[in-house]
Amino acid sequence: MIRAGRASKARTLTDLAAQQGLSISQYRRLKPYTQEGFPAPISSPGAQTALYDADQVDAYLAGHPVPALPDTESDEDLLDRAEAAAVLGIAPESWSVYQTRAGLAEHRVDVAGVGHWPRGIVHACKTARDTRPQGAGGRPARTGTLVPSDQLLPRTAPLLDADPTITAATVTEALGVHRDTAQRALTHLRASRIADLMTTDPTLTVEQAAARLGYPAGQVRTAVRRQALTELRARTATTYLTDVAHALRAAGLTTDTAPEVEQTRTGTLRVALSCTPALPDPVLVWEEDTGWRTASRRRHPYTAPDSHPLLPGTPQPTPTALLDALTT
Repeated sequence: MIRAGRASKARTLTDLAAQQGLSISQYRRLKPYTQEGFPAPISSPGAQTALYDADQVDAYLAGHPVPALPDTESDEDLLDRAEAAAVLGIAPESWSVYQTRAGLAEHRVDVAGVGHWPRGIVHACKTARDTRPQGAGGRPARTGTLVPSDQLLPRTAPLLDADPTITAATVTEALGVHRDTAQRALTHLRASRIADLMTTDPTLTVEQAAARLGYPAGQVRTAVRRQALTELRARTATTYLTDVAHALRAAGLTTDTAPEVEQTRTGTLRVALSCTPALPDPVLVWEEDTGWRTASRRRHPYTAPDSHPLLPGTPQPTPTALLDALTT
């Protein structure tokens, strides 16, 4: 979450690497952001693009005490996709559909290339949905009110730390949220932590990583396994896409620096990059199965007509090859 008025302070790992005179690949290899005392990300746990507060990082690098961020909630706080989805009580993957709806789409704020929405707007959307008459369609309200929805994951994480075998029923009793909401939170956290461990030790399977973390086999069902594997694919794709975005930005072809990878209902990963006027089309689209293509409109770019494939048969061309295809 980005507190009200602090969007300009958000920094990506690419920004932090440049600040220290390193390439993003060097920075990821050295992982200084994992050192004790380094400020925690201001993005949600497991976010595909981690964001940090510039004032906190600058203080840490200068050897000064890291300043605390404001702790007062505001309607102008900016929520990322996982936090916004939590407010509505839906899976983060479903936010790709919700965010295109009137009342949300026009309020999207891109911070360092990552989509965010004002807290007040998201809560207004939830209120409007939950107060519709019976039979009006849509999902009934299921999330409890004792915990702010965007705080669900931060509040659930310590419970999972204390008891790796914790159940959704226990989370429900402890936090006062609906059991379905508690289960989604546990699934998200377990999958993310399994992916973290498998990133550190690529020889592990999902089941081996889960066992090492103390998660009973019965709790690592299909949803956790699928989400963990998707998270690993998304992290690999994000590294590739960040390198591409950096090259395109250096060439003056995009303003994006931290692509936000989305997942379709079928599990395919995709991303849309905004183009500068230097290119004839306003958006570049990447889908993991088919690679890159142009899109003729910014709104709903994935279904835009008149798309033109780039380098067919090469799902992940090098940044140089993609640049050549765009400029020749």
